[in-house]
Amino acid sequence: MTAAAPFCTIVPPFVLDRLAEAGHEPAVHSLALDAAHRAARLSPAPPVAAPGLNRVVYDAGHGQRLPGRSVRTEGRAASSDSSVNHAYDGLGATFALYADVFGRHSIDDRDLRLDASVHYGRDYDNAFWNGRQMVFGDGDNVVFGDFTACVDVIGHELTHGVTQFTAGLDYQDQPGALNESVSDVFGSLVKQYALRQAAADADWLIGAGLLAPGVQGVALRSMKAPGTAYDDPRLGKDPQPAHMRDYVDTSQDNGGVHINSGIPNHAFYLLATALGGSAWERAGRIWYDALTGRTLPADADFTAFARATVAAARARYPDDRPVVDTVTASWAQVGVSPG
Repeated sequence: MTAAAPFCTIVPPFVLDRLAEAGHEPAVHSLALDAAHRAARLSPAPPVAAPGLNRVVYDAGHGQRLPGRSVRTEGRAASSDSSVNHAYDGLGATFALYADVFGRHSIDDRDLRLDASVHYGRDYDNAFWNGRQMVFGDGDNVVFGDFTACVDVIGHELTHGVTQFTAGLDYQDQPGALNESVSDVFGSLVKQYALRQAAADADWLIGAGLLAPGVQGVALRSMKAPGTAYDDPRLGKDPQPAHMRDYVDTSQDNGGVHINSGIPNHAFYLLATALGGSAWERAGRIWYDALTGRTLPADADFTAFARATVAAARARYPDDRPVVDTVTASWAQVGVSPG
């Protein structure tokens, strides 16, 4: 039986902690809900035997019982509720990337039905994957808006499920930062694939449009320029480093999993833009092969993952030495040596 999945949210706990300390009541409420789900540690539900894309969106009705009332199933017409439709479309966009590009049959590669609940809680400032389904808050509309509105957020959270069913990276320190980074990478690729964007044209932001008007920032994270996504009196300054020399040694955030993920994030950005074209075609393929190759230990650090990507590049492109060299160079630029 697959082990319980880590509880993974898109908004880092240190951001909500800062807001809560300033007396922002929705953040206090959101932290309490997150703590309850983190303690639950759900194991994944058995896959539904239904080949192909199969989505169910539920309405939690601002309550806290999951999944809620079924409001849109696969193939049904659009709802009058934009959150329902955004969730439905985001599930589909994520499924499309994994199926079309990587030949993966849903999140678990065994046709797992994609379930999502919208309107969870009141002013809930987060979205998460709990090992079984997606859950979205509406945001408080003061700091955060609707969490269904960003397709890369949906792709990010569902990718925690992919990691759960493949490498199972520990959610602590460097393995945890890799877990978060992989979700950022494929979340960004979901968005790029849906828009058919070349790597050079992508914004490389995670959660662009999620911050409410008046918040000084553009997104939750930037893969292109870690540390620049926001600088706001309420949120503080984006703490992500882009290089190992600035690695943050902390006991917060499971050892900085949402912070130090900026380092492997930036390595992927450098690789994708150096290779050019569509990021999902070569850079994404290499990262996917490394994640799913069954050779990566759950406690892999940045160096181990870098070595896995170099090995994946050699295996997939045996006659294209420049691709392998570019992978190595991209890691070197963020201070990680694959050896």
